[in-house]
Amino acid sequence: MKLIVGLGNPGIAYQFTPHNLGFLTIDRIANDCGVEVRNRQGHALTARTAIGPEQVLLAKPETFMNLSGISVRELVAKHEISPETELIVIYDELDLPLGTIRIRQRGSSAGHNGMKSIIAALGTQEFLRIRIGISPERKIADGVKFVLTPFRKSQLKKVDEVLDNAAEAVYVILKDGPAAAMNRFNRKAEAM
Repeated sequence: MKLIVGLGNPGIAYQFTPHNLGFLTIDRIANDCGVEVRNRQGHALTARTAIGPEQVLLAKPETFMNLSGISVRELVAKHEISPETELIVIYDELDLPLGTIRIRQRGSSAGHNGMKSIIAALGTQEFLRIRIGISPERKIADGVKFVLTPFRKSQLKKVDEVLDNAAEAVYVILKDGPAAAMNRFNRKAEAM
């Protein structure tokens, strides 16, 4: 089984903010698969589905972003997931332009508090991640305020496109492997 975790904050106030692109990607995948992410386990809302030959558990931690590791650690333990080969974490990345994605097989948190929490909870940086760019066109004074402010109407088309790309990246990872997905999506993002 693969565990696919989208990071975000629970609650309607945060639903359409940059910090919730992980949640929104999980919702997009669930919608594509005809399932609802509503079962509660491991401090997360979850749904089981199949993507190609893979059994998948989709998860949206309800611990708030900065404590995401609590939920991920519980789900990894409960389902006997090997983080190095069976975990994918999807989250927002302030250092990438809005509309881009980057897939990496390992790495530091790069200052992302949700990833810091997961790395600390699992005791490893060796797991696949899909980073979704949220960087604005203009310099921002307050990064925390920015990531928790809802998207503007003018950004929604680009947000919708990047959610499609992030979901497609998951499908490619599961079908063809991480290297194929990185080759396809990391290069595409650089050309934008």
